[in-house]
Amino acid sequence: MRAYDIILKKRDGYKLTPEEIEFMVAGYTSGSIPDSQMTAWLMSIFFQGMDADETTALTISMVESGDTLDLSSISGIKVDKHSTGGVGDKTTLVLIPLLAAAGIPMVKMAGRSLGYTGGTIDKLESIPGFNTNLSSEQVVKQVNDIGAAITAQTADLVPADKMIYALRDLTAAIESIPLIASSIMSKKIAAGADAFVLDVKVGSGAFMKNIDDAEKLAQTMAAIGNNAGKRTAALVTDMDQPLGFAVGNTLEVMEAIDTLKGDGPADLTQLCIELGSAALILAGKTDSYDNGREQMQNLMHTGKGLKKFRELIIAQNGNPNVIDDPSLLAQAPVIVKAVSSKSGYIKQLDALTIAKAEAALGGSRGRADGSLDPSVGVKLVKKRGEKVENGSLLSYVYASNDESAEQAVNIIQSAYEITAVKPQEIKLVKSVVGL
Repeated sequence: MRAYDIILKKRDGYKLTPEEIEFMVAGYTSGSIPDSQMTAWLMSIFFQGMDADETTALTISMVESGDTLDLSSISGIKVDKHSTGGVGDKTTLVLIPLLAAAGIPMVKMAGRSLGYTGGTIDKLESIPGFNTNLSSEQVVKQVNDIGAAITAQTADLVPADKMIYALRDLTAAIESIPLIASSIMSKKIAAGADAFVLDVKVGSGAFMKNIDDAEKLAQTMAAIGNNAGKRTAALVTDMDQPLGFAVGNTLEVMEAIDTLKGDGPADLTQLCIELGSAALILAGKTDSYDNGREQMQNLMHTGKGLKKFRELIIAQNGNPNVIDDPSLLAQAPVIVKAVSSKSGYIKQLDALTIAKAEAALGGSRGRADGSLDPSVGVKLVKKRGEKVENGSLLSYVYASNDESAEQAVNIIQSAYEITAVKPQEIKLVKSVVGL
C-alpha cells in the first residue's frame, strides 16, 4: 500500500477502504508519511468529500492514534455534550449538573477559547480554585461519587487530530464537513462516553454560517456516533445573536448560576431544556421529549441542578460560595453603558461583533501571551425583536480600563441593526437529528 495510490484514488473521486484510511492516518502520525502527501490527501477529501462509511473510518483511525478514557467502571449510560461553539454559550455549566441530578453519569472533556468562541474551561477557571486538570482516575472516581466531572482535554487523546488540524489550518483545508465532523467526534469517542448530545450552531457567531451546512454537519456527526455504536443526537440551533445576555467568563458563570436557580434568560433556559431532553432520551431516562422537558424544568425549579453544581465545584477544589456571593468572582473596575443612537426595533444583534467587543476588552485569548481577563465582558440588555428609543440602554460593558471600554462601546453599537418594522421571530432550535 502506498500513500501516492490512496491520494490518487480519492483525488479521482473513488471511495476509500477503512484500511487505506488507517494507513494514511497511522503513517502521518508515525512520521512515515510527510506533510506534502498528507496535505494532498486532505485537499482531495476537501474537494471530493467522504461518505458516511469513510468519515466513520477516518474518525476511528484518529481515535486509535492515542489513548482513550476507560469509563467501564462507571455504571449507567454515560453521556457527553458538545457544542460547535458560539458567543455567550454557557450551556455546559447548566446542563452537566442538571443531567447529573437526573441520574445520568456526565463526563465532559472541554476546551479553552478558540478565536472568538468562548471556552468552558476558561469559564470554570474564573471560579477561585477550580481545578480543570483531572487525571482519568480522578474523573472516574468523581463521576462515581457525585455523578459529574468537567476536565480539560489531555494531549494524549487523539494526537492525530492535533497534527491533522494544524496542517488543515496551514493549507486552507478547514471548511470540510467530513474533516470537521471526524475532528470533533474522534475526541468525543476517545473520551469514553456511551452517548452524545450535540449542539450544532448556525449563524454569524458560529463556524457554520448557513443552515444547509449546519444540518449536513449535524447529520454527519450523528451518523459517525451511531455507526461507532454510540447513541447520538444533534440539535441545530441559532447563533446569529449571543445566547443569553452575558458574554465573558465571570459574567457567564453568574448567568449559569441564575439559570440553575430558574432565573436565567429565556433562550438559554429553553436550549438547556431541549438539549437535556435529548440527553434523557439517549440515556433511557424517558421516551418522549415532553416528559424530558418536564424533568428538566423540575430539576431547575426545585434547585436540584444548582445543588449538583455546588457539589461539582467542591469536588474540583473551587469555592462554592460564589453561588451565593458573586462578588467572590473577579470584578471589572470599569462599568459603562452602550446606548442606542436611534429608535425602532432591533432587527439584528450580530453575535460575531459582540464577540469582537469582548475580545477588545481582553476577554478571549487574543493577547500575545495567550492570557485573558475573566472579569471583562458584555452584559446585554436589549436583544433581537425588542423596541428601543434613541438613548435606550443596549448593554453594559465591563472593562479593565476606560480606553478598552470606549472601544467596546463603539463595537457593540455597530452590532445592532435597528429598523422601523418589528422583525419576525427566529426559531432557537431549527432542527433535531438522530432521534
